Amino acid sequence: MISARQLSIACAVALTAAWSAPAHAQDFPNHSINVVVPFPAGGPSDVVARIVTEQMGKVLGQSMVIENVGGAGGTLGSGRVAAATPDGYTLLAGSMGSHVAAPVLTPNIKYDSARDFAPIGPTAHSPAIIVARKDFPAKDMKEFVALLKSGGSSLKQAHGGIGSSSHMACLLFTSEIGAKPTLVAYRGTGPAMNDLIGGHVDFFCEQSVSVAEQVKAGAIKAYAVSAAERLASLPDVPSASEAGVKYDMSIWSGIFAPKGTPPEAMARLADALDKTLDDSGVKTRVNNLGGSIPEKRERSPAAFDAYVKAEIVRWAPVLKAAAEPQK
Repeated sequence: MISARQLSIACAVALTAAWSAPAHAQDFPNHSINVVVPFPAGGPSDVVARIVTEQMGKVLGQSMVIENVGGAGGTLGSGRVAAATPDGYTLLAGSMGSHVAAPVLTPNIKYDSARDFAPIGPTAHSPAIIVARKDFPAKDMKEFVALLKSGGSSLKQAHGGIGSSSHMACLLFTSEIGAKPTLVAYRGTGPAMNDLIGGHVDFFCEQSVSVAEQVKAGAIKAYAVSAAERLASLPDVPSASEAGVKYDMSIWSGIFAPKGTPPEAMARLADALDKTLDDSGVKTRVNNLGGSIPEKRERSPAAFDAYVKAEIVRWAPVLKAAAEPQK
């Protein structure tokens, strides 16, 4: 039989637990948050993540620390977050590459992008831009396509790793025009960009947020943007349709937590992200790079979760078909 003293102790423990849970939720976050970017510094995921988390940390009242964990098309860093303690203090700056392309194109992946993450919200949309070394001989998109078709494997196409946005964007483009260049893989967009500027590779396709500044500076040459209209930030670069090529896609990025992260933490993070995306400074910085801020209706965890899952279903067969000729 339980004594009065034992009953009193049991009740005290239960009350303490009941009080501490909401207090912990209200206290979140009480220290810095680690945000894993699954690509090296300088790539599109990194650029957008740094813009967003800088302001998001101000909203939360805690610093958000970027950690670049590159390799295997973004799957190493993504896998680390999927296996992390789901407490809201380890997040992933994921993208179309890590969540849609990599699961299709990367063998022996260590996570299921549809099941192992709790989506917090999208951060940006960005069209791809087809760019080449600044001394590439084609003067416009028509000549560029002709050279790709005739040059075959003698032309080198860079990408930031199997499953990365740059790999995915060029895979779809070259498949559409029937070109088969030699693919040169890098550990992220940053190293690929350095070699493109140095003239060691011929071209690649990457999000506008990552290449716009280099195009403006004249370090590389841009041929077309994968959008219906020209970008205000790059008015001299034609849309693909203008240039006579069927190539229309937008690459998204977002923030994810490990599956099982407490609802209170998820709500706090989602609210902070929503407020961040409404910040005029964030909007300006993203727009100046050729990207766009997600609309309000896209931003909730539930809406983003549905969107990511729909993207996985939509792109998986397309990617498999596009990758086949490259094998």
